[in-house]
Amino acid sequence: MKRDVRIAIPEKGQAVIDIITGAGYEAYMVGGCVRDSLLGREPEDWDITTSAKPEEIKALFGRTIDTGLQHGTVTVMMGGEGFEVTTYRIDGEYKDSRHPSEVTFSSELGEDLRRRDLTINAMAYNQEEGLVDKFGGLEDLEAGIIRCVGNPAERFQEDALRILRAVRFAAQLSFTIEERTLEAAGELAHTLSRISAERIQTELVKLMVSRHPEYLRIAYTNGITKVFFPEFDRAMETKQRHIHHCYSVGEHILHSLCHVKEDKVLRLAMLLHDIGKPKVLTVDEEGITHFYNHAAVSAEMAEQILRRLKLDNDTIQKVCKLVLYHDFGSAVEPDMRIMRRALHKIGEDAFPDLFAVKRADILAQSDYQRQEKLERVDRWQQLYEEILEKQQCVSLKTLAVKGSDLIDIGWKPGKKLGEVLQKLLELVLEDPAWNTRARLLEEAGRLLSLER
Repeated sequence: MKRDVRIAIPEKGQAVIDIITGAGYEAYMVGGCVRDSLLGREPEDWDITTSAKPEEIKALFGRTIDTGLQHGTVTVMMGGEGFEVTTYRIDGEYKDSRHPSEVTFSSELGEDLRRRDLTINAMAYNQEEGLVDKFGGLEDLEAGIIRCVGNPAERFQEDALRILRAVRFAAQLSFTIEERTLEAAGELAHTLSRISAERIQTELVKLMVSRHPEYLRIAYTNGITKVFFPEFDRAMETKQRHIHHCYSVGEHILHSLCHVKEDKVLRLAMLLHDIGKPKVLTVDEEGITHFYNHAAVSAEMAEQILRRLKLDNDTIQKVCKLVLYHDFGSAVEPDMRIMRRALHKIGEDAFPDLFAVKRADILAQSDYQRQEKLERVDRWQQLYEEILEKQQCVSLKTLAVKGSDLIDIGWKPGKKLGEVLQKLLELVLEDPAWNTRARLLEEAGRLLSLER
C-alpha cells in the first residue's frame, strides 16, 4: 500500500537516490529511518534499498566501501557521509537462527520488505512514490503495536535476536507487543542461546536506557531472560518479607530502574544492585527475610554477568563500584569524617551517581521511613558538596606533601615511604587542619626519628 506521507530526506541522501533512479533503477529510504521520521524523531542512519546490484551501485559512485557484498550492501560516500545501499534480496533458509544459508538478489521491493522483522521496520519511502507500506506498518505505528511481518514464528526462527528486539522496541516506543508475536517469542525464546553475547548485550543495553526499562518484565514473563540472564529470574522469584520492602527482589529492581535517568551505567547499576540477594537469603524465626552482605555478593555477581555479556572494562568497573557501595551511609548518621574516608575509599567521581542510585533504591522500597531515608541521603550529599567546596584533602593527590618532600628530610624511597604518606593522609582525613606542609613535615620528621 502506498500512502500520501511526506518525509524530509537529507540532501546528501536524496542525491544518492537521485543518482540511482537517474540511472534507471529503483531506490528508497527503508527501515528505521522511515519509522523514526514518521514518529517525528531524528534518524541515526539513512539506509537505502535498491533494485540495482552491488556492482552497479559501485559503478555509479566515485567512492564506495564494500560493507557486506555477500548480503548486497555497499556504503556510498557522499560529501563525507556514508549511506548504506543494499540490493533488494530474498533470504534463503536460516539454519542457525542468525544467518541465511544463501541470499538471492531480487528486483521486487515487496520481496525485500517481506523478509524484515517488524511491520514498523518494513516501510520504504522516496519522494516520487511516497510511503510504500505493504504490511500495515503505519497503522501499527499509529496504534502503538509491535508486530512481526507475516508469521512471527518464521521471523524469529530466521534470527532469534528479533525476540529481544521486539521487547526492546516496545520499551523504546512505549508500544504493546501484538499477541501472536508475543506468543511466538515465548515459544522460541530458547533459540536465543544460539545468539552471541555481544548481540544480546547490545539489545539489553538499549532496553535498559529506553523509556521503559521495566519492560524487562515482559522478557521474564515470556521465558526470555532465563536464557541469557537467569539470575534475574531468581530475583523475580525471591520474596522480600520485610517492613522496608513491598516487592520481590526482581520487582524492586524493575521499579528502581525507573528512578534513574536514561544512562547506561546508572541503569545497569540498578539492574544489578540487588542481584545477589537470592544467594544470601535467610529467614528468621518470625518469617522475616534478610539479605546480609548482599551488596558485596551482588557486586561479585555483577562483574561475572557483565563480563559474560562482553561489556567493556570501564563500564564494568563503574557499575560494580556503584553496586558494591549502594548501601553506603544507610545505617549511620551523616558524619564529615566518615564522608571524607568514603571519598578516599570509593573515589570522588563515583558519588554523584552513587547518590542517584541510593535515591532510586529507596523510592523502590516500601514507604516505611521513606522520607527519613531520603533526607539522610540529602545530608550525606550536603557533606560531600561541603568537602568539595572547601577543597578538603581526601587522597594523596591533594596531600600538602609528596614523597620527594619526605626524601628531602631523610626518608628513603620504598615501601616504608608509602606507609608514611598513608599515615599522614589518615591524619588529614580525620582532621583537615593537618593538611599543611609544615605540620605534615614535622610529623614525618617525628616518625623518622622513631625509626632511627
